Amino acid sequence: MKNVHQISNRQTTQEKPVVAFYWDYQNVKLSVEKAKVLLGIANSKGILARKNIYYNSHCKDQVGVKKELSSLNLDYCDVPCPLKNSADNQLIADCLEDTNSPQSPDIVILVSGDGDYVKLVQHLQKLNLQVIIFAQVGNVKHKLREVANEFYFTDELFLPLQTNNQNQNTSFQPSITYNEAIKHLTQAIKILVSQEKKATFPSLDKLMRQNCPQYKGSSSIFNHNGKTFRKFSQFVDAAVKDGKVRENNQELFLIDIEIIAA
Repeated sequence: MKNVHQISNRQTTQEKPVVAFYWDYQNVKLSVEKAKVLLGIANSKGILARKNIYYNSHCKDQVGVKKELSSLNLDYCDVPCPLKNSADNQLIADCLEDTNSPQSPDIVILVSGDGDYVKLVQHLQKLNLQVIIFAQVGNVKHKLREVANEFYFTDELFLPLQTNNQNQNTSFQPSITYNEAIKHLTQAIKILVSQEKKATFPSLDKLMRQNCPQYKGSSSIFNHNGKTFRKFSQFVDAAVKDGKVRENNQELFLIDIEIIAA
């Protein structure tokens, strides 16, 4: 198994962050084609030093994982144990070992929607590491989605594969969670108020795009049901309904200027 410690000359490649990729196959099962797109995304983030996949060959649906995905050149971590969370525990242990080393990665990509990884993500963030999570719609814990620095549904990422012949480095649409969007919305309102400007829908949308790279309009916001907002006004309606902001003639106001996001 390759070790992230083997990355040499780290000092000379600081412009490219080191990336570690951990795939929980028990939670997210993907075809070779879709996995190639995902790895292409991981490679685009920097130097891909670790690319592990975790599975349990004692499970009938995982017996042929290594053979089926052999073309991907992953580090295949078989955890043939009857215990329920054996593969999860091995992934966590490996990740902690890698990130506690002097050659710790800068970005950790976790392919799973399992809530068991919440504490791991929080620990990594305390080390100032960026955590990007990919999970499938309908199979992700809400708390895990909320704590991620970036979160994407694999189902959305691979839609281009069904409609055109773009290569494996197909760009994907960034996204943020509803709570993250609320945070940036209220921050944008504060900025406009400090500049003695009206917090209108167009002004807020523009500021959110400038201050949050993952925000690409209302369609990039995923709500608690895993769906996006078709219009900015729909996002605003949800924010007003939840008591996050107040709206009057398409101008927004904070309910409590001290609260950035509940």
